[in-house]
Amino acid sequence: MGVVIRAENISKQYKLGAVGISSLTDDVQRLMARLRGKEDPFLKVGEENAREKTASQNDSKYVWALKDVNFEIEQGEVVGIIGKNGAGKSTLLKILSRVTEPTIGSLKYKGRLASLLEVGTGFHPDLSGRDNVFLNGAILGMKRHEIARKFDEIVEFSGVARYIDTPVKRYSSGMYVRLAFAVAAHLEPDILVIDEVLAVGDQEFQDKCLGKMKDVAGQGRTVLFVSHNILAVKAICKRGILMRHGALVSDGKIDDVISDYVRTEEFNAGEELDPEKALINTGEGHIKKIYLVTEKQSGHDLFYRERIRIELEFELYTGIEDFISDVRILSKEGAIVGYAMPKFDMVEQQNLPAGKYTQIIEIDNNLQPDVYFLSLGIHYGRGATIHYFEKVMQIRILSVGINHIDYPVSWYEGNFRPAAKWSIEQRK
Repeated sequence: MGVVIRAENISKQYKLGAVGISSLTDDVQRLMARLRGKEDPFLKVGEENAREKTASQNDSKYVWALKDVNFEIEQGEVVGIIGKNGAGKSTLLKILSRVTEPTIGSLKYKGRLASLLEVGTGFHPDLSGRDNVFLNGAILGMKRHEIARKFDEIVEFSGVARYIDTPVKRYSSGMYVRLAFAVAAHLEPDILVIDEVLAVGDQEFQDKCLGKMKDVAGQGRTVLFVSHNILAVKAICKRGILMRHGALVSDGKIDDVISDYVRTEEFNAGEELDPEKALINTGEGHIKKIYLVTEKQSGHDLFYRERIRIELEFELYTGIEDFISDVRILSKEGAIVGYAMPKFDMVEQQNLPAGKYTQIIEIDNNLQPDVYFLSLGIHYGRGATIHYFEKVMQIRILSVGINHIDYPVSWYEGNFRPAAKWSIEQRK
């Protein structure tokens, strides 16, 4: 196979509030330091690109969008690059696509690269869709007859045949993305770089794009895919790279990297919850504390088939005639894999006066061994939410049962293990 992308000590520095990277004064200071044989002074003062920091917390006028990033990608790998907004993902791809240069370090690749970094990348707004297909192909180094051979396939995939001779500035953002992706994926690049643009398309087109990326990977070409859609990343990528504050913090199997991405700060059972961190908060009542009660494990580990036992302490500031609570179980990718509510178990909602309460919840656990999140809320039975925390607690289901002789040890397909009855009859 061989290495087709190599990043060595990639760092990118930006000046806050400036269009360019530096002012004349800064350039003079850099020049004087270089003439004296000293290190660039601004390579030391830049802060990490932490979004939660305010200007008063950060006296430096420089930030590092990327800092000392190193990795190698081999031909045919499909790599998902994930991380929160501001993690440095897009900056990394812009350097790879030669949109910008690193402040220090080098990023090299072999072969023909097609990138789709944002809506309309590489398109000329005044040219028709047809002309832009040929223009993009030429930029990729393809001959006109090669582009013509793929043209009908590109147009059919994009679904914009009716408007192919219309200037693309008349296109909607969805049409723009459809055609841009079709061009990038069908003109046979050695490396395909996709940055979150699929969020613009509808679900049908997103599914088509994911299928096409799988096809591209199956042909031995390399794909770099940036997305906040963790399920989509998991569907096509075998390897993942996690970025945080401009640094590469995890690189390995996609499931392991996703686990690192979704890992939250350790929840301390019994700790007072901040009501303002709730996703929904009407002020009519507050969830105060949440406890996870386990058999033999400490922290948030549960044996397979050990019931999920939760004690939910809450206070109501007004009487609720039809009170109800619920628990959602989310996979580490964010998909809801389980939903518990009293009415599902034929338990009627209760009439509660104002006061302090403890709700005890026990949920059967047939979940596949993995990391999960719990979202909890208190509500009116008619549907209105009073107080709701999303992904407030992380739990881990172990691969063995409480007595350590339960059968399941290493099979992880699906979301849960349904109860079933099995019998074998010998036939004559």
